Amino acid sequence: MNNKEFIAALAAKTGYTQEESQKMVKTVIELMGKSFETGDAVPVSGFGTFEVKKRLERVMVNPSTGLRMLVPPKLVLNFKPAATIKGHVRKGGMENG
Repeated sequence: MNNKEFIAALAAKTGYTQEESQKMVKTVIELMGKSFETGDAVPVSGFGTFEVKKRLERVMVNPSTGLRMLVPPKLVLNFKPAATIKGHVRKGGMENG
């Protein structure tokens, strides 16, 4: 499902116009981005939690040259799904509805 299809499905499900649905989705994403910038986790009830984690500094070895390099620490976005989502995925996918 691409963005256009997602917005159309959201609009049909909620009764809002596609323009209103697009604006809501953009607003949610902007607010999530601002939370990530400040290091705050974003829990989505029944879906999971998005959080920023720090990857520690580590040594990496280039397999073709054998050269060892130091990889600096960095921040990465992590998603931890809720147990209900994990269960649906293990059973072969999410239900429509």
